[in-house]
Amino acid sequence: MMGADPVQLQAASPGLWTLAWRRLRADRVAMVALAVVCLFLLSVLLSATGLVAAGWEDEVAVNYAPPTFMGPDPALAALSQPAAPAPPNAFDPLAGDIAVLKAELARQGKTVRAAKAATLPFGADKWGHDIVKKTIKGGQTSIVVGLVAALVAVALGTLFGALSGFYGGVVDDLFNWFYSVFTAIPAILMILTVAAVLQTRGVLTIVLILGLTGWTGPYRLMRAEYIKHKAREYVMAADAIGASGWRKMFVHIFPNVSHVALVQMSILVVGFIKAEVILSFLGFGVPVGVVSWGSMLNEAQNELILGKWWQLAAAASAMALLVTAFSLFADALRDALDPKLK
Repeated sequence: MMGADPVQLQAASPGLWTLAWRRLRADRVAMVALAVVCLFLLSVLLSATGLVAAGWEDEVAVNYAPPTFMGPDPALAALSQPAAPAPPNAFDPLAGDIAVLKAELARQGKTVRAAKAATLPFGADKWGHDIVKKTIKGGQTSIVVGLVAALVAVALGTLFGALSGFYGGVVDDLFNWFYSVFTAIPAILMILTVAAVLQTRGVLTIVLILGLTGWTGPYRLMRAEYIKHKAREYVMAADAIGASGWRKMFVHIFPNVSHVALVQMSILVVGFIKAEVILSFLGFGVPVGVVSWGSMLNEAQNELILGKWWQLAAAASAMALLVTAFSLFADALRDALDPKLK
């Protein structure tokens, strides 16, 4: 060891992220969960670029077409055929012109009314939209809302908690006052209040509503972590070599408390997807013409009374699978990044 090259010794010492990846890779459940999350994120990317679920608004089937494994509904099968041509009316002066127009459209490869499918792989909604495409497109909206809103909330909570816990004094008192104001009002009322003030509907509005009201949980935990870590030896050493307060907060301390932010991220993603469902149900969510898992569940409650369960099953199954996988992966990532674990 005395004759070893210092460069070799330095290269042989793995860093924090290398050790975290080794621990994460050894966890089979975490890798399966990561694969599921990546699959959902890939579907969001493909849906946003129009490569997948581009024609989800097309009326490709009859209303409430059942899934293929259930077979066509006899009452709806007749609707899947084009309308029979009406018998000629000798007293109609436009009958000849209409017949010529239909013949010209048929010659050009166009039809007045296209045939609609009696069944689809996972059924159709009341407008004849494909449930599979609708679920993928709805997942794009719900996942973007959950991830971006959680990222905004955790970023605000981390920033406020770092400033409050590291500097203390007047800064701490100011942020604690804001925290007390936000937590004194029930979360759902705070969300509805901000939604009423903004007076607009859309994905960006939902992200702002949830992000601006969800920072209190990360703030409380990050403030406690920064109060604990600011008095430790490695922070004092950074202060001795002249490191700035910003560098001490986010270069030295933050990597050691990042697992707290990740846990909060996973919790908030789950909560914000549920909040999007509530907002869409109450009319503060996505506007007309934009689909999300929340709007699908809102439609499905009326369809369930009629026995049409496939839209509810599709949206609920997709949401449950994503939420479970994201929570398992975030929990494993927290354990992998925890510096106290060996």
